[in-house]
Amino acid sequence: MSETSLHITNGTVLTNRLEELNIEGKKLTWQEMLCEGPAVEQVYSEEFYALRKQFFDEFYSIDLEIEKIKSALDVLNHTEDFTEIILWFEYDLFCHINMIAVISLIQQKKIELPLFLVCSGRVRRSKNMKALNELTSGQLLKHYNDKIKLTPEDIDLARTVWSIYCGKDHNLLKPYILKESSFDYLSNCLKAHLERFPATKDGLNNLERNILEIVRDIDVNSTNHLLGYALHFQGFYGYGDLQLIRIIETLMVYIDKEENKLTLNRKGHEVLLGTHRYLSELDNRMVYGGVKKSDFQFNSSINRLVKNA
Repeated sequence: MSETSLHITNGTVLTNRLEELNIEGKKLTWQEMLCEGPAVEQVYSEEFYALRKQFFDEFYSIDLEIEKIKSALDVLNHTEDFTEIILWFEYDLFCHINMIAVISLIQQKKIELPLFLVCSGRVRRSKNMKALNELTSGQLLKHYNDKIKLTPEDIDLARTVWSIYCGKDHNLLKPYILKESSFDYLSNCLKAHLERFPATKDGLNNLERNILEIVRDIDVNSTNHLLGYALHFQGFYGYGDLQLIRIIETLMVYIDKEENKLTLNRKGHEVLLGTHRYLSELDNRMVYGGVKKSDFQFNSSINRLVKNA
């Protein structure tokens, strides 16, 4: 463990745990959620900042503090005293999109240091996937000691996937679902991403369908109760409260809210049966990198995105 290590973490909670465990080195906390909203390939260019600021303001009423971000990222302009960079990111889509952006930024800055990855997910003797913050101190230290050195091929893969994500044709991601790499969960994340687009059958994406099915199949007594289930049963997405609350709010047209009960209304049942499509009814303005959600549908029978006419 060296003072000359630069650790880039996926959040403040993890950064604090690394400090508590006395893992030496400089810590940079990556504060973004690039799995939602527009992005351009040149990470944290002025165009990038402007797009992200507008997105957070429009979708989440958050004023992005650009000067604070620039100040935190300034460490990447002064890497001459570091001997390695260690990335701490998890198995889900939220973390993986951030991770490939970080790797791309490091390459764009022409930083020629060894890159290592600490990635949580499957843990021995556990049925469920584990986030880094869910690991015990012993497990977290073992993950650190077993960190994986990324190869030039891994780095090229991350940059390519980021470039495609910021582009206009996300079907180009499909070959990389099958490509072997040090990113054990990238395949799952890319599949999950394509299924974020409305399905041709019912107009729902995976997250939306899952939330409606929870309301249909489980006794849910409030939106907070529903949020808890949605957080727990979201698979490889890794969305936070803020994101899932927004999705739940858009789906309330299909949910009746009583004093102590949420139930599907008639339209909710119809949309799950595939006899009703909601594309024209709900706010579908979300952008994923370089592509508008409303411009494509996911056709599961051919396993690709189909452009809307």
